Amino acid sequence: MTRPEPDSGFGGRKADDYPLIPMIDTSRLDSLVASVLPTVTRVRRAIHTDPELSGEEFATTELLTTALREAGLSPRLRTPKTGLVTDVGEGPNLVAFRADLDALPIQEPSGFAHASRRPGVMHACGHDAHAAIALGVAIVLARMELPGRVRVIFQPAEETFPGGAFDLCREGVLDGVSKIFAFHVDPGLTTGKVGLRNGAITASADRFYVTLEGPGGHTARPHQTVDMVYAASKIAVDLPGLLDRKLDARAPMALVFGRIQAGTADNVIPTSAELSGTVRVADPVVREQIPPILERLIHQIVEPLGAKAIVHYQRGIPPVMNDPDVLAVIQRAAEDSLGMDHVTRTHLSMGAEDFARYLDEVPGCLVRLGCAPPEGSSDLHSAGFILDEGCLEVGVRVAVESILALLRS
Repeated sequence: MTRPEPDSGFGGRKADDYPLIPMIDTSRLDSLVASVLPTVTRVRRAIHTDPELSGEEFATTELLTTALREAGLSPRLRTPKTGLVTDVGEGPNLVAFRADLDALPIQEPSGFAHASRRPGVMHACGHDAHAAIALGVAIVLARMELPGRVRVIFQPAEETFPGGAFDLCREGVLDGVSKIFAFHVDPGLTTGKVGLRNGAITASADRFYVTLEGPGGHTARPHQTVDMVYAASKIAVDLPGLLDRKLDARAPMALVFGRIQAGTADNVIPTSAELSGTVRVADPVVREQIPPILERLIHQIVEPLGAKAIVHYQRGIPPVMNDPDVLAVIQRAAEDSLGMDHVTRTHLSMGAEDFARYLDEVPGCLVRLGCAPPEGSSDLHSAGFILDEGCLEVGVRVAVESILALLRS
């Protein structure tokens, strides 16, 4: 089997373009990973049964802090906020590995193994696994002689807008860091596989809000006033297609409304209506073009109807742009760890990830970690999402090998 060419989805660099990294003592690494796996599994289950929403990850932070201290590490807490950071090793050569902590406001079916004990809150995005894997990585690295230093970041509030990564970067979490990477579990990949992609692997996520104003009136006489509901409906129906025709067709874009509100009575034309939604795009250049075009189109849609439109566009999360050099090093490490048949190219997701914020400051890579059990799983952010715990061992092993490769590259 040959390694994929640069246009295969892995990136503009091939793993073969890079010098061989000194071999890792495989038996030693196998032993270390096996030794931490019971702790990793126990912590993952504890976090899963006691999930916490964004900004409320106090018990999760305490659990991880205790486990890290028991391993001889000295985590730094974000007092009084949630989340923590721990450094392993010494020296100026510093790479980072990031995990997230928060759950989602979703009710988990009670029949699931280790189901959530908090009503209406569930780890439906795999952050419990991310945190447990990062814990295992820190413990394994602490038992090795490292060619540098590793910063393991346990980030809160990834599910918020624009995301907890923005706060951590403002606090200097990347000071001295030269490279960073992270996993995101993927129920579309079977356990034992990882997915790589050069360039954009997730899209941006910006929000927009539209307020329409008019004189109001009776539904019997719409010709004497401005029909707010009709105007709002025109925006909801026409705007996505019109915006699509104003942008480069080669750049994927998704404009979707999540909220339309107007009126309180069946026979009254309201004086206002509100709409809001998200715009997602993978191309940073196209992203910059959207706000003025979107506002202009909204005004053009409602002007013939007599409605006044107020548009507010909120910048959110940029696309995650994987660095080709970091990607190539991780590709080689993953192939050495799992075998080439278990490393595959992956798709562009129109979902957003605030890991992009770190990549605004240092080169890095987001890697998809297969977690689908044999019976299959629903998608992320679904009450039917099931995670195969076999991905925990794969994650720790690949992360450690990738970190060592990045330190030596």
